[in-house]
Amino acid sequence: MTVTLKDRPIETVRSEVIDQLIMNYSHAELSYEAFERRLDQAMELANHQDLVDLTSDLPLAVDKAYVENKKQDLAPNFLPGEAEEVDTMVNIFSSSNRGGAFKVAKEIRYFSLFSSSDIDFTDARFSQNEVRIKIFSLFSSDSIYVPENINVASKAFCIFGNIDNSAPTSNAAISAPTIIIEGFSIFSSVDITIKRSMKERFVELADSLKNIFS
Repeated sequence: MTVTLKDRPIETVRSEVIDQLIMNYSHAELSYEAFERRLDQAMELANHQDLVDLTSDLPLAVDKAYVENKKQDLAPNFLPGEAEEVDTMVNIFSSSNRGGAFKVAKEIRYFSLFSSSDIDFTDARFSQNEVRIKIFSLFSSDSIYVPENINVASKAFCIFGNIDNSAPTSNAAISAPTIIIEGFSIFSSVDITIKRSMKERFVELADSLKNIFS
């Protein structure tokens, strides 16, 4: 017996609708303008029927090839294995950026004094389920960029400082890697945020599939 639409988890329905939008856009059944408009609606609507109606006129259903591509493109960049125990970053009266496809150590010790620094995990390669960042930020302005599909926990203390954790974790699976941020922010600001939103990642996936199918 099929579960009625209104009794299904809303996020499951939303995910299925987005998948069908991407599938049809990548096969040239939808214009970019229509795809972007419907994608915005799919990410905002909170009614089951309204979500389903977004794809009621679309001819293509999601197939196995799409599912495999989605797993590769949207899953966390996580491959279990060995990693360095400790990675140290020191910035004194300076600025630096750590980003790209670097392999994340089990623990990152981060010292920032009168500095401005970025750590960007957007394309980083995780090999551990748990990564700890131990920060000491004094009279500094630092940013930590994280992917939207991992978990983030901020446990750092502020002394005349600010730690702003605006990274959403609702899209992260329980099995996804977790970044735990500990330490101190003294007369400093530390921003924890995403650099590339989930919508942007959906659009990138759709465009990459469209390039394949065209």
